[in-house]
Amino acid sequence: MLIPLRPGELERLIPAVATGPQFNACSREPRKLLQRVLISVIGGVLTLLISQTLLFSSKLGPVMLVVGVVFLLYLLWGPILEAGQRNATLRRYPAAALFEGTVADLFTREVVESRREQANREGLLELVEDKRTWLCLELEDEEGYLGQLRFPFEKRHQTIRRGMVVRTLVLSERRDFSRIGAMTDGWLPQLKEWVGEYPYLLRPAFEELCLRRLR
Repeated sequence: MLIPLRPGELERLIPAVATGPQFNACSREPRKLLQRVLISVIGGVLTLLISQTLLFSSKLGPVMLVVGVVFLLYLLWGPILEAGQRNATLRRYPAAALFEGTVADLFTREVVESRREQANREGLLELVEDKRTWLCLELEDEEGYLGQLRFPFEKRHQTIRRGMVVRTLVLSERRDFSRIGAMTDGWLPQLKEWVGEYPYLLRPAFEELCLRRLR
């Protein structure tokens, strides 16, 4: 069942700025964290050194000082910027609807999250893959298949079963939803459990919307 959202409801469910859970989701990936640390340290130190050189000899000194501080704070505003961009990607869709359906099928798959070269005992470089198990939920309603929710598998997900009710938000470029462009994280009311790769939704607001619109 698809229930189109009313004007303004999408903006209340997916915020323009990062929430706490979204900040955490954008901060925990090791590769991105290392990248932000390098940018913050290298960019901040270089610009601060340049600002000290120019501080009394050029009007650019104070500007470079501010730029250096901005670089040093990249560890904080980097995840906020990324979360805002991810939210904006979904907020731009012209059509959004509340979906209630069931888990038609579920299965796990191994996903390669990173690759790196590492020397073996013989001193030869070999490709090492870091894999993680993901759980895939096939969603359907009375009209048929909708799509798939995928997310890293955790022990608490072992209680998910076929036939359980799932509620999520679907987005489309078309007002008739003949083609689904994206889905948010999902709510399993029987388990009182949220699932998804990324916490797009303001969850209390979504649960309240479900109570009002799915009576």
